[in-house]
Amino acid sequence: MRDLDKPPKVEDSSALNQQLLTWYDHNARAMPWRVSPADRARGQRPDPYRVWLSEVMLQQTTVAAVTEYFQRFTQRWPSVQDLAAAEDAQVMAEWAGLGYYARARNLLKCARVVAQDLDGCFPDSYEALLKLPGIGPYTAAAIASIAFDRAETVLDGNVERVMARLHDIHDPLPAVKPVLKEQAGLLTPTLRPGDYAQAVMDLGATICTPKNPACGICPWRSPCLARVAGTAPELPKKTPKQPKPTRLGVAYLARSADGAWLLERRPDKGLLGGMLGWPGSEWNAAPAPRPPFAAEWQDLGGEVRHTFTHFHLILQVKLAELPTGHNLLPGQELLSRHDFRPQDLPTVMRKVFDLWAGSDFNPGKDR
Repeated sequence: MRDLDKPPKVEDSSALNQQLLTWYDHNARAMPWRVSPADRARGQRPDPYRVWLSEVMLQQTTVAAVTEYFQRFTQRWPSVQDLAAAEDAQVMAEWAGLGYYARARNLLKCARVVAQDLDGCFPDSYEALLKLPGIGPYTAAAIASIAFDRAETVLDGNVERVMARLHDIHDPLPAVKPVLKEQAGLLTPTLRPGDYAQAVMDLGATICTPKNPACGICPWRSPCLARVAGTAPELPKKTPKQPKPTRLGVAYLARSADGAWLLERRPDKGLLGGMLGWPGSEWNAAPAPRPPFAAEWQDLGGEVRHTFTHFHLILQVKLAELPTGHNLLPGQELLSRHDFRPQDLPTVMRKVFDLWAGSDFNPGKDR
């Protein structure tokens, strides 16, 4: 039997689990998709729909950025059946600003599979969840664990950092990911695995942070090998990334005399797929002009800069009045001044609009 007066060692998984769950019971973050540990102990079960939606939204995004989107989505579409019945354009518009728009397209595909083929019920196993559109290994493990209390190993960036520091692992990411997952798996309990998964993610988000970790108040302070070695702030190590290339492009803003805007819906596949945006050129090192119609296009002045996952983008912005009776080409849409909502645009396209809104070409600028 372990001496309760001695701090647990890093290999004592049962003691570490109990320490972390005790900490979580008193320090769990309140989130609109989360069932608190106290409510869970009273028998309240998480809604798999809300767990799935939050996990998809949280991919490569922060809790702070996601919360408002999650609340809007669940107010508008409170069940997976409601979301499955939504129009694609409505969902894409609500998603605008969250980025990584393939997630929104897969969100709809998954909702429709669950609603139509599975009677609106998410499967409760890792293997079955992994077969659904847009659900990868991390998301399948998180849903199975949090929503259904399955003892699955959940490994996000927070957990990777905690494991690297707990075991003082200096091999760099991403190559060391399998080792970190193995260590995380050894700690995953069969008792309260859903709470444990959320606890270790909370630990990484609030205590074992990337910079200035609060080791003095960490529940795993004693067994943490990196704290003992003084290496915690430098972990996890990462293989240096290659510099991102810079691409150029031109965005064309066309407005009719009555204030309607000409936009185009991008193809479903590819960057910003399925989103409304401004007509424009290709994005490359030397883009050829591709205006949506012949006109005396005026340079708006200034430029729009935006960074995607794999490249930086610099856009030149040009403006012209939309001719009366313009025949819309495939993919083009004309939105009246009352129907046009800049917030429905993806961030880079919103930046283009903001450049126009702050320019002398905006007739309402000084009002």
